Amino acid sequence: FNNNEMAARKPIPKWVSLFNGKNLEGWQMKISGYPLGENFGNTFRAEDGILSVRYNAYDSFRNRFGAIYYNKAFTNYRLKVEYRFVGETTVGAPSWGFRDGGIQYHCQSPASLGMNQSFPVCLEYNLHGGNGKDERPVGEICCSGMYATVNGKRNPSYCTPATVKRTFHGDQWVTAEIEVRDGTVKHFVNGEEILQFADPRYDTAHTIGKTFIVNGEDKVRSGYISLQSNSHPMDFRKIEIMEY
Repeated sequence: FNNNEMAARKPIPKWVSLFNGKNLEGWQMKISGYPLGENFGNTFRAEDGILSVRYNAYDSFRNRFGAIYYNKAFTNYRLKVEYRFVGETTVGAPSWGFRDGGIQYHCQSPASLGMNQSFPVCLEYNLHGGNGKDERPVGEICCSGMYATVNGKRNPSYCTPATVKRTFHGDQWVTAEIEVRDGTVKHFVNGEEILQFADPRYDTAHTIGKTFIVNGEDKVRSGYISLQSNSHPMDFRKIEIMEY
């Protein structure tokens, strides 16, 4: 084949839905304190085309952080998620739990999580909702058991704010996108790029993160995608991925 024919044979990336709108097929939940697959209190539910996170069965949140994981690891892709915050923060939530959620990616496998592990080793697109008056920008990068290069240097703290500040108030639907391409990561909100960073690596100083370093290879190349249950009710619809 010549180069043109080879290019023509390469499949064109297309959007694929990860959520069928009817049930949680293809997804697996892990809530801190409960075994893998146990959906305590029906925290995660699918109805009317929406994947919801709810806490009506919780007497108090009691640090029961969790997430629902798609059952496949991804390497190079663009992920698109439409989300909204609804209702009130759960009783017993952490002080930062108000309208706080997250899309976790490059996660360790759900099967490798400890029974009482609150958060996976991962990168997180932090989802924040406004309170109606104050700025509370969305899309910062939080590195759990990892670190990354932001603006040419190692991220100095657990979470690094987005460069472009965008706050969304109320129960409006917002579109978050994450593009991961050969070690460069970009965060978008409603189609606008708000943050770029690069070269995620496992942190040798992190008790769990360092266990994923094999033969000195600390580069993070792939991982699982999950949606957090962080104490504030949320809705997700349209969860789509385009692999490169």
